[in-house]
Amino acid sequence: MSTHIPDDPGPGDECLLLVHTRQVVGQVRYRICTDCAQGVITAVVIDERFRSTGLGTRALSHLRSRHPGLTWRSTLRKRTTRDLLRRMGIPATTAATPCPHAHGTPSAPAGPILAGG
Repeated sequence: MSTHIPDDPGPGDECLLLVHTRQVVGQVRYRICTDCAQGVITAVVIDERFRSTGLGTRALSHLRSRHPGLTWRSTLRKRTTRDLLRRMGIPATTAATPCPHAHGTPSAPAGPILAGG
């Protein structure tokens, strides 16, 4: 399930919710800009019991298929996230905003964090 974060009219935060048996078990927050064909992953949150199941890989693969043609980057720096992103071929970036069309900075997610910025 993917949704645009409310009160953000432009290319702002999006959230891919990870659901298992009608329960949210994680999320991937990201920003996209179709004008620049860029996407930036700003947070990956997965409940601890699902961390070694490949759910992160499946979620990022789903993002790529949902938004074909985008070049993906990430602002995340923790070791577990770097490993996941390296496996997926998603490089790190130092900029919180993917392009001049984006605005603001990503908000911090609540809940158990697998990896954060």
